[in-house]
Amino acid sequence: MPQDEEANIEVTGFAWVPSFARGQVRDLRVRWALEEIGRDYKTRLLDRRGGREDNDPGQPFAQVPVYREGALTLFECGAIALHIAEKDERLLPKDPTQRARAIAWLFAALNSIDPMMGQLQDIDLFNRGAAWTVERRPSVVKQLEKRLQQLSETLGDKDWLEERFTVGDLMMVATLRGLKPDQLSIPGNLLAYVARGESRPAFQAALAAQMGDFAPDEEGVAA
Repeated sequence: MPQDEEANIEVTGFAWVPSFARGQVRDLRVRWALEEIGRDYKTRLLDRRGGREDNDPGQPFAQVPVYREGALTLFECGAIALHIAEKDERLLPKDPTQRARAIAWLFAALNSIDPMMGQLQDIDLFNRGAAWTVERRPSVVKQLEKRLQQLSETLGDKDWLEERFTVGDLMMVATLRGLKPDQLSIPGNLLAYVARGESRPAFQAALAAQMGDFAPDEEGVAA
């Protein structure tokens, strides 16, 4: 849905991030969930350029996203995505068993995959060239490849982790797409799984909205 300045829902994002982070900032996950259920929202962009400390008081860890809906303020993308999913069975099935499984996959993305990925991104993006990464990286890659293989075996030849697309797939795809094949070995069915998620119209709309909110690179450099 197009952003609407009169919308009851507000999502925070960043006004500018480096090019490698664009399309990966976690307000994208919230935007995607809202797009999947056709809910309008507006954005509040925080500006960290030039040493500014532009933070939202609704986020105790000075991160994004923050989600506001009337009197409700939420932080943490997983909690926000679950809250949104509870509004519409397109993301969270009514059947109790299917619902529980979808929630389990949401937590699996955040607890079983994301922390390991974070270690690799810390090595490859934020500490590239540091001496300690030479010794640390092989063990991180080994652990993460094992976890990806386990996920691959569970997915098998299915389109989605359960019978249909749910908020669990949304969070898993959003997490996995931060990995690149030149970093480590990624099973082919997981690459296809991520591509299916990225091809969804709701994802494409969310990505375009986030990218459209970023200031041009030259503005970030000059600030």
